[in-house]
Amino acid sequence: MAEKKNFMLRIESDVYKALEKWSADEFRSVNGQIEYLLHKALKQEKRLEDKKKKTDVNKSIE
Repeated sequence: MAEKKNFMLRIESDVYKALEKWSADEFRSVNGQIEYLLHKALKQEKRLEDKKKKTDVNKSIE
């Protein structure tokens, strides 16, 4: 598992309440929901390499 970094995040209370409800609807913690959304956005913008694709490329090289 990848190393995780801790950092403080300040957001408006109404945004936090919306995240809290959304995360509960999807059976995640607020932290888990934020991580999920960040990963999704990073992949969509092609700013995060897909680990699965990287593994597939490495297998095809061997």
